[in-house]
Amino acid sequence: MIRKFKEEDTTKVMTIWTKGNFEAHSFIPKDYFLENYNKVKNEYLPKSETYVYVENEEILGFISLLNNEYIGALFVKKIAQRKGIGRKLINHCKEKYEKLTLKVYYQNGTAIAFYMAMGFKNINLQIDEETGEKEYLMEWEKN
Repeated sequence: MIRKFKEEDTTKVMTIWTKGNFEAHSFIPKDYFLENYNKVKNEYLPKSETYVYVENEEILGFISLLNNEYIGALFVKKIAQRKGIGRKLINHCKEKYEKLTLKVYYQNGTAIAFYMAMGFKNINLQIDEETGEKEYLMEWEKN
């Protein structure tokens, strides 16, 4: 089931965010994510529209959007990956919005393949100023 994020979900969502970043972005020092933890928790999460995927009262994944189109985060717990949860979260947002954009690191081939399978297109290859890593700007638009 997908539902809107509640403030009491914060700790669980941030745990998924931290572990997910460590697992998906091994090419970036863990300190980068640890240094940004409070900014994400206290600034971005409250400003975003976030949905959580819940099964048996456990949050297995979440998606956060900023400015009604930018996917700032999509993470699914490792034990729940490849079960369609990310797809369901993306499709939930596709029903609500005409256009979705996101950035994904060039070295994260699994995520790039997932987003392409979800209908996103590469718009630009650029450098993330904070990490110095190459990233794609990707976009999906409703037909």
